[in-house]
Amino acid sequence: MAEVKTHKGGCRCGAVAYEVDSDLDGLIECNCSHCYRKGLVLAFVTQDAFRLTADGAQTEYLFNTNKITHLSCETCGVQSFAHGVAPNGQPMMAVNIRTLTDIEPFGWTAQRVDGRSF
Repeated sequence: MAEVKTHKGGCRCGAVAYEVDSDLDGLIECNCSHCYRKGLVLAFVTQDAFRLTADGAQTEYLFNTNKITHLSCETCGVQSFAHGVAPNGQPMMAVNIRTLTDIEPFGWTAQRVDGRSF
C-alpha cells in the first residue's frame, strides 16, 4: 500500500485550490457521459482528508441520480473535485487527480469502471 501524502491541486487559473491527504490508491477512470468527456481520473477520500485553500466561484452540476455534486471553476471551467455520499452512506470527496500539481502526468494507474452501463 502506498504512503498517504498531502497533495496540492486546483483549477487552471488558481481561483480554486485545495489540499488532499491520499495515497492515490484505488483511482478510477469512468466511461460515463460526464467523466469520459471531461477526462476525469478520480481519487475518493473522506471529507476530513480534503481542505479547500482557495474558494473561487464555482458552478454546480448534477446529473443522473444527483448524488454527486460536480463543481467547476466559473473562470476557467476546470473540475477539480466533487462531493457526495459513498454507497455506504459516508460523505466523500472525489478528487480529479489530473488537477494535482505535485504528481507526474501518467505516473499513476487507474481502474477502468463501466459507468456508462449503470
